Amino acid sequence: MSAFTRHRRSGAVIATFSGFEADLLRSLASQIVELLHHEAAVPDDRDPLEVLMDFSGPTTAPEDPVLARLFPTAYVEDEEAAAEFRRFTEGTLREGKARAAGTIIDTLEEAGLPDELDEDGLTIDVEMDEATAQTWMRSFTDIRLALATRLGVEDGDEEYWYSLPDDDPRAQAHDIYEWVGWLQETLIGALS
Repeated sequence: MSAFTRHRRSGAVIATFSGFEADLLRSLASQIVELLHHEAAVPDDRDPLEVLMDFSGPTTAPEDPVLARLFPTAYVEDEEAAAEFRRFTEGTLREGKARAAGTIIDTLEEAGLPDELDEDGLTIDVEMDEATAQTWMRSFTDIRLALATRLGVEDGDEEYWYSLPDDDPRAQAHDIYEWVGWLQETLIGALS
């Protein structure tokens, strides 16, 4: 995988992923979309105006630890204010995060990532404008928060993760967490 860079002439943000890396990113983004939509299922047959004016969102923090991390309580000291804030904002925030993850999936598929990978040595060249790159960056944050929450990553625990054997599934998942962090850093660098 090459780091994200900015094309000198066009200004586009570009990177090259192996087929495995691109498929892994697509899988991570798909899992975020699925998680965000799982608890927020809303009937699709509602009137569009009703959907626009619907402020009947959740009033309590999500039970899933990842969702609780993605949607923290806004007013820890005031339950009523926190419930009202969540009711008016969480649905829109969920949709925004799902759309951002969907942008990663769509960009990879537009770049030529097939539905099924059956070819060794396949590489995917991704080229995106600045707005799309910003969306990827936001979604990388969500993916990293989700991975960190599921793994129990904490500040200063690097020694623990590096002490795990390479074949430990937790070490492999942590490697993915770090890789997405590296991708995010190179993307920030390309956008600077």
